[in-house]
Formats: sequence, structure tokens, C-alpha cells
Amino acid sequence: MPPFTDIARDIPLPDKENDNPDYRHPLYLGDWKKSIPYVDEDIATDDLDEPHMKRKITILKKYPEIEKFYGYDITTIPITLIAATAQVVAAYVFGQILLDWNWTMLLYSYVVGASLTQLYGVIIHETTHCLAAPTRFQNRIIGLIANIGLPFPIAMSFRRYHLEHHTYQGVVGMDPDLPLDWERKLIRGNALLKFIWLNIYPAMYVIRGLVMQKPPQFWEYVNWIFTITTDFLIYKYCGLRGLIYLFLSLWLGYGVHPAAAHFIQEHYTFDDGQETYSYYGILNYFFMNIGYHNEHHDFTKIPWSKLPAVRKIASEFYDNLAFHTSWFMVHYNFVTQKQFGPQSRVGRTVEDHKRGRQQLRKIKKLKD
Repeated sequence: MPPFTDIARDIPLPDKENDNPDYRHPLYLGDWKKSIPYVDEDIATDDLDEPHMKRKITILKKYPEIEKFYGYDITTIPITLIAATAQVVAAYVFGQILLDWNWTMLLYSYVVGASLTQLYGVIIHETTHCLAAPTRFQNRIIGLIANIGLPFPIAMSFRRYHLEHHTYQGVVGMDPDLPLDWERKLIRGNALLKFIWLNIYPAMYVIRGLVMQKPPQFWEYVNWIFTITTDFLIYKYCGLRGLIYLFLSLWLGYGVHPAAAHFIQEHYTFDDGQETYSYYGILNYFFMNIGYHNEHHDFTKIPWSKLPAVRKIASEFYDNLAFHTSWFMVHYNFVTQKQFGPQSRVGRTVEDHKRGRQQLRKIKKLKD
């Protein structure tokens, strides 16, 4: 079977730490085998906590200068303003000027509108981790501005559930990013069903959140009011057609769009023992390094613009992990290869998660 990821072969592995209680160090790769549809019935299972917190401690022991990258990147603000303005202008053009240009609007929605939709998602992701401005309140406002180009209130709910994903990565019943039982059992490795599933991914994000059965929080209500207001204003000044353009861009952007492949790239298991993957390709330049997912999970306090520097400094930790170089091939391999499907994830029980976390104290002492 051909490899579906790349790995550097000329960089020595990092040194092992004596007395480290986690057998997975220093790269923190598990000994589990990836789940394969029609062979396995469920996702793969790890017996400890997610690897990122421990790998961060190990990396900082060798490269403490990485902490100087902690903070925020204020250039995210003008990027947000320009991107939001561009989408509203497009909605006005298609809603009030190019009224008969249906195929042009559809093509533009996929090429430009969907790309901007993905960019808004990256910006909202940055604000979720308070990486765009000094205060939490300021980051929430920037997230709402990015949400103007999205006709559905995403920013604040994403913030809530995404932070839970970081805290409980892979914990069954607690990580909202894990596919639901029916997704895994129905779709399995069927190419057509996987393609359809990718096209309804926007709906799946909403459904997974609803399954958690958690009441909305204050800022989620704010997001709803804000988005209903902006949708009404777009409808008033850009017309129904302008609003339809935004919905098209949203759906296409979160469906089978090259940048949407990062949803698959990040945690779907293309290799044994590794549950998080980075993408090192040219589209990172437009999508604010969202592909640097291992680096992000290891260092959630570092903004998008500094993640390549983290990889460069700690190259033996990242280039010895499997990574992707093409988002197109991520989608293509995921859809066409029967060995991949929604069950291509790894999970853990909350008990194993807690047991792994109990090792942190000893690992931190090794750090000193």
C-alpha cells in the first residue's frame, strides 16, 4: 500500500528522557493500529491521554526560547476587516448588479467565496485562543466581525466546543470533534457515502454540538442576535440573492473545498500511532498556517504567524512525524481508499485520559 503521508528521513530523532513514565516519548506516538473500515468495527483506542501537552513540556525543556512566541498577532485584525468587507461587497454585486450571472456567482462562490469562508474559520479559530488581540473581549469582537461573512452564527459556539476539543482530545463522549456512532457505522469506507458526508460537513458540526445537549451560553445568544441583524441588513441592501451567495459560500467552503480538507487532515488517522497531522503546503500562506496543526496543539498560546518558526526550531520533533503536503490528496485519498472513513480516528476513555494526565507531575520534574 503506498504511503499517504510524508516524513522527513534526514533529521535525527530527539533524545529520550530517562525515567519518563510515558512510553510514547519523545514524539509521543502510540502503539495502537489505525482503525480500518470493514476490518474494525470502531475507532482505534489509545491507553493514555492526548500527546500534545507532554510533547510541549519535552520541547520546551530543549528549546525554552519558543515561549517568546507566546502572545497575539494584531495583523489578524486588518485581515479580518478586509476579508469581511470583500464578502459583503461580493454579496452586493451578485445581489444588486449581476442579477443574471448565475453560473458566474456559483463559480465565484466556490473559488473565492468558499475560500473566504475558510479564512473566516481560521480567524475565528485564532480568536478562540485569544491570539488576535490582547483581551478576551477584543477577540470575541473580532470573531463576530469574521462571522459577518457567514450567514450562520458560528463564532461563539465554535469557541466553546473547540476549547473542549483541546481539553478532551479523543475522549469518547467529551470531545465534540469525534464523529458520531451513526457516521462511523453507516459510511464506513464507501466512497460515495464519504463524498456525500464531506458535502454535509457543515450540518455535521451543528449536529455534533446538539448531541452534546448543552444549553447555549451568553455569548452564543449574542452571536445569534448579531448574525440575525447582519443577515437582515445584507438581505435589505444586497437582496435575497446576496444572502443566497453567502449561504452558497458557506456550504461550498465547508464541503469539498481544498481548504476544507484540513478537517480531515488534522485528526483522521492515516498512520498507526499518530492522531494529529500537520499540512505543510503552499495554501498555508493564504489560510494563515492553519495546516500547522501539531504545532498549534502543542503550543496553543502561539499565533498563526509564528508556527512555522516553532517547526523550524524543533524540527526533530515535527519532521519525524507524518505530515501532509497536499490538501487535494487528503480529500482524494480519504474518499477513494476503502481503508479510510469517519471511523479513522483514535479515542480514549476518560479514565485513561486522567491516568495519562497524572504522569504530568513527574514529567515536569524531569523538565527541571
